[in-house]
Amino acid sequence: MLIILSDIHLADGTCAKPVSQAAFELFIDRLEEMAFNASWRKDGHYRPIESIDIVLLGDVLETLHSTLWIQDKNGQPHEIRPWSDVRDPAYARVLDSITEAILENNAGSLALLRDLTQNGLGLTPPTRKGEPALKTREQVMVPVRIFYLLGNHDWYYHLPGSAFEGIRKKIRQAFGLSNPPGPFPHEARESAEVQALLDEYEIYAQHGDLYDPFNYFKEKGRDAASLGDALGVEVFNRFPLEVEKQMGADLPPGIVDSLRELVNVRPALAVPLWISGQLRQNHVSRKRQEQLKTIWDDLCKQFLDLPLVRQADRRFRLDLVDVLQLAITVTDRIPFKTLDELVVWLRKKMWGNEISFTRFALREEAFLKREARFVVYGHTHHHEVVPLDSISTGAERTNQMYLNSGTWHTYYDLARYKPKEQKFVPYQVLTYLAFYKDGERGGRHFETWSGAFSD
Repeated sequence: MLIILSDIHLADGTCAKPVSQAAFELFIDRLEEMAFNASWRKDGHYRPIESIDIVLLGDVLETLHSTLWIQDKNGQPHEIRPWSDVRDPAYARVLDSITEAILENNAGSLALLRDLTQNGLGLTPPTRKGEPALKTREQVMVPVRIFYLLGNHDWYYHLPGSAFEGIRKKIRQAFGLSNPPGPFPHEARESAEVQALLDEYEIYAQHGDLYDPFNYFKEKGRDAASLGDALGVEVFNRFPLEVEKQMGADLPPGIVDSLRELVNVRPALAVPLWISGQLRQNHVSRKRQEQLKTIWDDLCKQFLDLPLVRQADRRFRLDLVDVLQLAITVTDRIPFKTLDELVVWLRKKMWGNEISFTRFALREEAFLKREARFVVYGHTHHHEVVPLDSISTGAERTNQMYLNSGTWHTYYDLARYKPKEQKFVPYQVLTYLAFYKDGERGGRHFETWSGAFSD
């Protein structure tokens, strides 16, 4: 049995809260249930499965959204950013501090995964008749392996060198990973073991950032920062810090904490709505609103003036950078209320209510050559199950599917009813994909599970 999940975004808590440990406890419960069901074979007999593999398909550690890219643990500012020279020894030191903070902040959740890899998962043994021996307390321990692939929020662990290898070692130990020493793979073909595993299940899988020019520069490859890194650090991460620094004593209690949740607001372009909603709900005076808006404007202008962003603006036609500039810099001329209306319009006009990567799945070589039964991406946070093709080969038929592994995330999602009223609903979502072979799960090939819950 193979499980694929992605976009867990385990954070250090300096910008936003990660998904709770309750999500991992729920996952372990479901994993036990899936493993038991998978042990019922196509021939109708119960035989405990031989192994469980879990592939983490990127954006697992939320390395991007941390204020430690801006200042150290003591609040002292520094100049290292994701787009700084990775050969600077200070780069690895900053990444190490962020990684340690993430692992510490999610120690309980990671311990649940590590226990699986160290002790395995217990299943009821079979009887001679091929049924579960439900009256015994004995268990068959099924070995569990976990492999880590990278996305655009944790690409830093792809960097070569001894300094970064020391950081990866801490991650391998915290998760109990089966990744060998060396850079974590961004694509499955970078790991012979992961590629062989996916091939067993006829799966082509990657994070999906390869098709997002905002979060991946094709000509630079995965060892380089993107526009998404710059916007995340210089605007979303920095904004609450600057508000607290410049206005903390003049704002209602708790508003700075609410601004730290910017990175969990969906859709991302609704961030100005979130800000104005917090101001309205906390009855912040117009004078204070203007001060806060000035801070936002200044940060956005600094972001747009970064060499990384200016270079990207020359690369693209009227699209990413221009939309960003329209969405975040008009605030120096119009109030937040008008900006709210603009964001609602932009979302409807340019993205609609869904983001699908189906068109990219249809272009994958593994799909076109019929090598993959399943094309799997993460990245979009939008769980999908999309039929791609159905092929007849004699008496058999092979169905090809595109699946998106969704996310594990805490969300503050913009309410669809009267969005101009700036209402956001908090909840946690949890999605994972399961794949079977050798007659497991009664001969079933795959399942997808997606749910939501609120603490």
